[in-house]
Amino acid sequence: MTPDGLEAQIGQWRQYVQRRRELQTADADELEDHLRGSVDELVAAGLSEDEAFLVAVKRMGSLDELSREFAREHSERLWKQLVLTGEPAPGAPAAGTRSRRTLWVMVGCAAGAAASIKVPQLFGAGFDGNGEFYATNISLFTLPWLAGFLAWRRQAPRPLLAVVAALFVLGAVAANVYPLTDDSQSLVITSIHLPIALWLVVGVAYVADDWRSTRRHMDFIRFTGEVFVYFVLIALGGGVLTAFTVGTFNAIGVKPETFIGQWLVPCGAMASVVVAGWLVEAKQSVVENIAPVLTRLFTPLFTAVLLAFLIAVGVTANRIDVEREALILFDLLLVVVLGLLLYSISARDPFAPPGLFDKLQLALVFSALAIDTLVLLEITGRLAGYGGTPNKAAALGENVILLVNLAGSALLLLRFIRRQGPFAALERWQTRHLPVYAAWAWIVVLVFPPVFGFA
Repeated sequence: MTPDGLEAQIGQWRQYVQRRRELQTADADELEDHLRGSVDELVAAGLSEDEAFLVAVKRMGSLDELSREFAREHSERLWKQLVLTGEPAPGAPAAGTRSRRTLWVMVGCAAGAAASIKVPQLFGAGFDGNGEFYATNISLFTLPWLAGFLAWRRQAPRPLLAVVAALFVLGAVAANVYPLTDDSQSLVITSIHLPIALWLVVGVAYVADDWRSTRRHMDFIRFTGEVFVYFVLIALGGGVLTAFTVGTFNAIGVKPETFIGQWLVPCGAMASVVVAGWLVEAKQSVVENIAPVLTRLFTPLFTAVLLAFLIAVGVTANRIDVEREALILFDLLLVVVLGLLLYSISARDPFAPPGLFDKLQLALVFSALAIDTLVLLEITGRLAGYGGTPNKAAALGENVILLVNLAGSALLLLRFIRRQGPFAALERWQTRHLPVYAAWAWIVVLVFPPVFGFA
């Protein structure tokens, strides 16, 4: 191995180390020093640089073990990273100041999101009788504020801020210019796809000027899943708060239902998205990343459900219903499967050899592929027999994209299990599909309504 080749290997190894958010930059520096020292010793003992690098990485152990070791040595980090307004750490006043400033920026953005959903009421668009307006615009009340918070935190350059702002404006135009009625299928597909398109705009703010980095793309995928988890937890807590509010005020003869329905729930839901994003950012280095826990819990369960469904289809010979609700259900199922795969990729030690869990994931992907194929056959049959509708056309495109993604994932995962290809190839395959999802979501939002006559 040439010196440049060794540096490239060490650089790639460090990139994977820095994906573990419980390891800080100083930790990565320390680990790299250990690795270089071990390589030098092995080379002096007579090994080639290539052999020395492989042996040195093996000696250092898995990233999970290293993470636990650093957590034990620096356990004070765990609570400091979740402190809201605590004193800065000794010797690090700048970090403490930055933490408090981040808190106040988050509070401002959350307040902005909460206020945004009330602004339409100033122009006579209350919650009652304007369901279609809020259905299409709901993501525009909160995601721009989350994107703004992330862009501030990443110190995004002005050209990127202009791109993000322009995309949000484009989404607002698409949601409000087209004449979509309450019973319009275009209203449904816009309400579903616009949040997806705008969430990927949030991803642009998240990666900032590091948009070519595969690692940053995987970080955004992990960020997406953890924001969802935190939002659900906040929603559950909000439900308990709402129940106590109703009970206590009813006990003194005051009816708080109007306040809850008009203020607490809508404003709280919008602010919670920003708060959830901040929480994910605030606990970046906390040990026990939730991704591996969730994937290892739900992967076998979803695999069992999908296999049982395929067996039931074979035994009963019943055809899949491809009406709107069923299409949404099956697409969500495939997205969940893809999410489990993405989460496992983002949390996995890339240097670990293939194991039983990888084979279980391969079974999950193959099961999803089989179901996706059945759904596609039903959709194309209906389109051929009854003509196209916005719902079926959107579902057709989404299922084709998912089919390609899952097929490529299955092939790369199979090659990895057989030790015929690197794990990094699977990671690159997934991150390269993010622009595809964004492009399709924007096509559905911008092009489908006029093409189908706003039906």
